[in-house]
Parts: sequence; structure tokens; C-alpha cells
Amino acid sequence: MKKSLTLEAAGRDVEITNPDKIFFPKRGYTKLDLAKYYLTVADGALRGIDNRPIVLKRYVNGADAEPFFQKRAPEQHPDWIETVELKFPSGRTAKEFVVRDAAQLLWIVNLGCIDLNPHPVLADDLDHPDELRVDLDPGPGVKWDDVRKVALVTREVLDANDLTGWPKTSGSRGIHINVRLQRKWTFDQVRRAALTIAREVERRAPAIATSKWWKEERHGVFLDYNQNAKDRTVASAWSVRPTEDARVSMPLDWDEVADVDPADFTILTAPSRSDASKGIDKAAGSLDKLLALAADQPDAPWPPHYRKQKGEPPRVAPSKQKQPLITVAKARHKDEALEGLERWKKRHRAAAKYLEVDDVLVDSMRGRSSTWTRIRVNLRHVPEAKRPAEEAPDPDYDPWKR
Repeated sequence: MKKSLTLEAAGRDVEITNPDKIFFPKRGYTKLDLAKYYLTVADGALRGIDNRPIVLKRYVNGADAEPFFQKRAPEQHPDWIETVELKFPSGRTAKEFVVRDAAQLLWIVNLGCIDLNPHPVLADDLDHPDELRVDLDPGPGVKWDDVRKVALVTREVLDANDLTGWPKTSGSRGIHINVRLQRKWTFDQVRRAALTIAREVERRAPAIATSKWWKEERHGVFLDYNQNAKDRTVASAWSVRPTEDARVSMPLDWDEVADVDPADFTILTAPSRSDASKGIDKAAGSLDKLLALAADQPDAPWPPHYRKQKGEPPRVAPSKQKQPLITVAKARHKDEALEGLERWKKRHRAAAKYLEVDDVLVDSMRGRSSTWTRIRVNLRHVPEAKRPAEEAPDPDYDPWKR
């Protein structure tokens, strides 16, 4: 196995270490395959990350292994890669890389970054986002066709508010719609506008779309407005995702959305595509109309690690008020949590037979530097006499324990 080789990009020789290392075991794609993909599509990939701080999500052992998030740029890095210092809601600061060319892109791919996770701001102004992100997140059992339908309703809402949306497959189960903005508004205002979009889509398509933050209140496709809160990142266009087939988050023309199949776009097929988002930087829009609509609307819950916001409703899950929700597993790895769920079902067969698909809530949670999995069960469909008492989670992983 070769220890390293070099690829030429943007006039530089970039070292790729362990190029033969398998990154996608089911298909046999290597680290070098990933690097060559990004070199081939560099123009499109850079359009989503150029001049932006980027969080390093590192899969050092490939797509099948757990990644870890590295917000702080490694101290040892070439002097031709710049950094910028960000301030997070927690009050902490970190210097993050700013990628501007294909050589810098390859350098972070060599660190094990499979997908690219930029912030929605440019490096010269970290307080005013230039992008609003609509994240369509389908719940358990939701049909792909409903995701496509919600995307098209979202386009109607954007058009009605004089904004241009640029759709792409998420590379997973959803669709993302990016909206370029004039750099006039704060993170809080952009989030507020995204919440207004979510509520209007829900109003127009109540059977298949929801803006509800708490999972136990959701149905259909969730429009995750909190992806626009400061410190949140989303995989950018042309990003490879850690799936078995190395799917790509693919920019789409709107006339493709109704029939699109995300499985069509992988590191093998995506390079033959033209870039449907080529004009995105010329379409910076205004939030004036959305913020005018938002003025008469209440706020909605923020993510749990943000400080309590003025006007925010009580940050208490409805399940704590009226719905019987219990935690059954907390694990470092998702498969371990799912095994714990199966053990719970065997212990409580009488209750488990009443569960519906969306009664099992599988949450990917962020720990210190990596994700972990929590599984909760909503007993709302279980007759009260057959509801088991909450037990200690099995397994009971503590993500904060050193």
C-alpha cells in the first residue's frame, strides 16, 4: 500500500497520505478516489464553500466509522491555508479554515473530510449571513415523494417573497434549498425568516409538512428552521455523503425536483453533471417581506444549547407536559442504541406491539467532538394500563464523561 502520493491542484502539489485506504467499504472506493472526485468537481464544490469558515467533519477511518467534529483548525497546517476566528453562542472562540482554491480543498479532504460543512457567512463579515438554508428533513416512514412535494411548495413560498431558491439533494433522505442573501441581516433575523418560511409551507401543505420543533409533535417533512441559528452548518453542494454508495449532495434544476432520485448521484456519476447552481452568487435577495410577516408571529424553540431567547416559548417538550415519552437507549454508536431498543421491546412486548413508526425517535446528538445516539419511545398509543415505567437507558452512554 502506498504511503502517499501527490495531486496537482491550483498550482500546488498536495500530498494525499494513505491513498489506498478504503473509505467506502461496500463499493471499495478509496481515499484517493474521494480526492480525485473533489479535484474533478472543484469548481462546483468551491462555489458552496469559497471564502467561508468550514467545520472539519473528519472520517479518518472511512464512511463506516464514527466521525468527529474539529471546529479548531489543526495548528500544523500549510501557510497557504488561512484561518478566521469565530465566536460561538457558548462564548467560546475558534479559528477555522477558510478554503479558497482546489489545493486547499484537497488538503482538508486528506484530513478525512468526506462532506464539506461551511458556515453561511463569508470570512470578511462573520455576523451577517449571505445564505438562508431550508433543510427538508423527513420523519420516519415519510415517502420520498412527499419530500419532493414539500420542496415545490417551498419554492412557491420563496417566489411569493421575491427570493430565489437553489435546490439540491441532501445526499441522505432530504432536500436542501439554499437562498443567497444580501448581507444586511443578523443570524437571528435569518433564522426568523426561515421559521416564517417553514410556517407558511406548513400552512399550504399541512398534511405533509411541519414546522414543529419537538419530534413528538411532528409529522411528514420537518422544515428545520434552526439550521439557520448561529454555529449551525449543513453539507454543501457537491459534498460526498458517508453512505454505502458515496452519494453526492447534488444541485438540481427546479424542473428536476418532481422526479429526482437521490441515488442517481454518486462520486461516479456526479462529475458528468453540469452545475445547476452556477448562477447562485448573482441571486442575492432581500428578507424584508418575510420579516414583515414574522413581526406578528411568536418565536419557536431554539436548540437546547442556546441561551434562552426573548419571546421564546417555554423550552419544555410537549411530552414532559402531556405525552408519555421515555428514553430507552443512549449509545456511542447508533447500532448499539438500536440493539438496546430491541432489548426494550422484548422486555415490554405488550407495549411494543402498539408502537407506530413515528413513536420511535432516534436522535443524533452532538457530544464534545463527535455524535452519539439517543432513542426515545412515545407511549401515546399504548393503553395507560400497559405503559411500562421508565427505566435506566440500556445502554446508558455519557457523552460528557472524560
